[in-house]
Amino acid sequence: MYNVFHISQLRKYTPDPNHAIVSEPIEITTDLVYEEQPIQILDRKIKQLRNKQIPLVKMLCSNHTSQEATWEAEEEMKAKYPKLFEVILHYTIKL
Repeated sequence: MYNVFHISQLRKYTPDPNHAIVSEPIEITTDLVYEEQPIQILDRKIKQLRNKQIPLVKMLCSNHTSQEATWEAEEEMKAKYPKLFEVILHYTIKL
């Protein structure tokens, strides 16, 4: 089954100034590489496999909305961005 629809279901687009997308400039290096920087951890979960559990974190990156956040392995993110996890530790200790 494919996600298809009939052309009769399409409507003509009427321009609306509220549909304009505002974006921030993106810094690109000389070798045309763009590196996203995670700015916040939104959620946590554990993915259960047959013989092991994998802790995951939902990362919000710069220049993205919360709907575009991605699930990443917690271990890898702790190694790359330990500062993000220090904030969580301080927060949980205060509770």
